[in-house]
Amino acid sequence: MYDASSEGRKISLWDDVFRSQYGRLLSSLMTHANDIQLAEDALQEAFIQAMETWSDKNQPDNKRAWLLTVARRRLIDRFRRDSFLHDKLHNNEATIQAITDCLHQDADVDVESDHPIPDERLKLIFTCCHPALSQEARIALTLKTLCGLSAKEIARAFLVSETTMNQRLTRAKRKIKQAGIAYTIPGKAALPERLPSVLSVIYLIYNESYSAFEGQTLTRNDLAREAIRLAYILRHLLPRPDVSGLLALLLFHDSRREARSSHRQPFIPLQEQDRSCWDQELIVKARKILVAALAQGEPDTYQIQAAISALHSEAPCWEETDWQQIELLYGVLYQIEPSPVVLLNKSVAVAHSGRTQEAFTTIASLQEQLQEYQPYYVARAHVATQLGDNDLAIQDYEKAIGLSKNLIERDYLTSQREQLLKQPTEK
Repeated sequence: MYDASSEGRKISLWDDVFRSQYGRLLSSLMTHANDIQLAEDALQEAFIQAMETWSDKNQPDNKRAWLLTVARRRLIDRFRRDSFLHDKLHNNEATIQAITDCLHQDADVDVESDHPIPDERLKLIFTCCHPALSQEARIALTLKTLCGLSAKEIARAFLVSETTMNQRLTRAKRKIKQAGIAYTIPGKAALPERLPSVLSVIYLIYNESYSAFEGQTLTRNDLAREAIRLAYILRHLLPRPDVSGLLALLLFHDSRREARSSHRQPFIPLQEQDRSCWDQELIVKARKILVAALAQGEPDTYQIQAAISALHSEAPCWEETDWQQIELLYGVLYQIEPSPVVLLNKSVAVAHSGRTQEAFTTIASLQEQLQEYQPYYVARAHVATQLGDNDLAIQDYEKAIGLSKNLIERDYLTSQREQLLKQPTEK
């Protein structure tokens, strides 16, 4: 007979304990296992045992310590089981002894004092975000190992099958092992080269929250929270201006979460949002972090983007946005990162500043470079509408609809196209 209460307890256990502590526990196990798959297997077995033995009235006082102790024992069992030759066993003796020594500690000791887990977690972040891995693999592996998300959940967010995602994760773990990618924080000399990969992965995870399908297990809010949590961890461990800039940027974006949708309107673009719904406390926090980062005199792409987002947050309404200042900031950003996407965003600011034809000319010149970039067609459709070219705007909305992964966003773009279809065409 199906036991709904038991199933509910398992889900609650997963959400309240396992997922929230997954990254910390896995990082601690990696200290001894030095193999992501081995550490994950041991942790999974510990969680299964917890579901089988814990009850609502009988749970350990320190759940993390309990899970870590059981996982370490499973890790020892695995090492012994895999040691089918005497010389192999000899090679594993030091590892087995190290894990066994840890088991002699008080089981109720807090996990944070058991190992320098924040540092271990940072090692795991840098391992998952190694430049040798593809960008897709970095994002997926980070969500899996640091956030405790399942392959099925990640697959839904990235619109691939669970099988495909499992294969992607397996290949990434295999490459880490075969390439001998060290489970370590890069030295001072290598840090500037490696850190951008970590920051970009966290930013991409947040951006992916905008394109995850609504109504699925992994909602866009889940992804956003995970990205912000990782940014907080990284800033705590590496209080650098670029890390702070990224965190400030994510907080500015997230302050508008509640205004992005309503019961009547599932998707509300920035210009139509009710600014009274913006989280002012989060905006103040983001601004404080940004100001402190800028004061260090090392501006980078994340700090500049955060400054742009700050200008949007400070404007009392869309019409009073300081578009000239935003245009200038995009100009500085383009000097640092001369990409067509940055130039597109700058051109949008130019259009809102009143120089519509100038903006359209620049946007039109970017078509070949951004032909598969959905926001390009949305931006050109908007500017074309301002110029009265509804035919082009309709074509661009149709292209944007075809490139959109988000059903709610697709519905919004469809409504914009339909409004233009009802209007007379002018050129």
